[in-house]
Amino acid sequence: MFFVEVLETQGLGNRSYLAGGDRSAVVVDPPRDVDRVLAAAARRGVRIVAVAETHVHNDYVTGGLELARLTGARYLVPAGAEVAYARVAVADGDVEPVEEELALRAVATPGHTPHHTSYVLEEAGRAVAAFTGGSLLIGGVGRPDLVEPRLTERLARAQHASAHRLAAELDDEVTVLPTHGFGSFCSSARAGGAQSTMGDEKTSNPVLLQDVDTFVKELLAGLDDVPAYYAHMGPANSAGPAPVDLTPPRRADAGELARRLAAGEWVVDLRGRVAFADGHLAGAFNFELDGQLATYLAWMIPWGRPVTLLAESAGQVARAQRELARVGIDRPAAAAVGSPEEWVAGDARPVALRRAVFADLAEARRRGQGPVVVDVRRDSERADGCIEGSVHIPVHQIHRRLDEVPPGPVWVHCAGGMRAAIAASVLDAAGREVVAVDDGYAAAAEAGLALVSPAHAH
Repeated sequence: MFFVEVLETQGLGNRSYLAGGDRSAVVVDPPRDVDRVLAAAARRGVRIVAVAETHVHNDYVTGGLELARLTGARYLVPAGAEVAYARVAVADGDVEPVEEELALRAVATPGHTPHHTSYVLEEAGRAVAAFTGGSLLIGGVGRPDLVEPRLTERLARAQHASAHRLAAELDDEVTVLPTHGFGSFCSSARAGGAQSTMGDEKTSNPVLLQDVDTFVKELLAGLDDVPAYYAHMGPANSAGPAPVDLTPPRRADAGELARRLAAGEWVVDLRGRVAFADGHLAGAFNFELDGQLATYLAWMIPWGRPVTLLAESAGQVARAQRELARVGIDRPAAAAVGSPEEWVAGDARPVALRRAVFADLAEARRRGQGPVVVDVRRDSERADGCIEGSVHIPVHQIHRRLDEVPPGPVWVHCAGGMRAAIAASVLDAAGREVVAVDDGYAAAAEAGLALVSPAHAH
């Protein structure tokens, strides 16, 4: 009897898989922090005999090379992928035995990347699960625009063909197990959901319901910005990532924090946005540990800039360090644990910023105060409507476009509050008077704020 265990990496919207039988197992698309995988295998009492990559990943640093080294497993990488290390080059139709009656069959599914390969788990020759990586996702497909702009349309057409191949070859009851699509920016706009079968996808997934021209047109029209750090993930994975180092960073005192801020380094406060607003180290940026820390910090920080972490506990620093290592931010320069009162130097005091809800913004407008409103949502979100008179600067661009924010008090909003808190902290660090709107966007209309199409925002 086979098993499949899901290893979720929620902050990045990805899943890895440990699958096998009584004694042996294979790992598909492992995360950078392979200790999680080793622990899962140990709990089940199975030996990892193969590690399989569906593609050279663009959104995170793989742990595959290190996991294969530690376990002695065969490292399966698609033959078309250009990598600088020894691997088992996998071609369409290749079969990798896992244990008696259990094997992994490679199926070429180009589209997310030119070399993308899915793996079908077969028990006694019968397909039972399909590890579809960035090919067929739940309700969508992986994006085709992460490799080379000139290849995007060709890869989109390949995605359509690959999905239809999987649908034709696999029975309806086969479980579909993608790597991306649970909030990952590697997925197309439609992808989501918790679990699925091939039969479910045949009745609900646009790629399997539309002709290729309609599918490609809609897919390309729905693509949004790509996180900037993706440019560094593919090369890191092709070169062969170094083993991850999760030993604690050294502690920084208040004087060192002040020096790092003065040098233009990034000091990141991991606390929740309410605590940050109540009091924080002036100049620090607020990236909540419980938000999408790795995605947004890696997207925004100038690549290679030293980062120092502030947190309430050493455990929170360790959590953040693990998340950041998954996207190639390997070693924080330093960390400080405690409270803002301990992080300020000399006679300085923590500073605060104001939080509000959309009803407060509506009231300010009724009073004729006319504050500047900055919408930090993505283009695709704003396309559905925006607050009249708002300025649009997506959160991942705010630190580079501060000069575009009009003078005066600034109210910042997103769809829920997390990204508004990031942007508010950046504006606050730049010396602006800022209000962070910590509210769901649906409350804007309920508060009586005028909503318009983006073309009529100004």
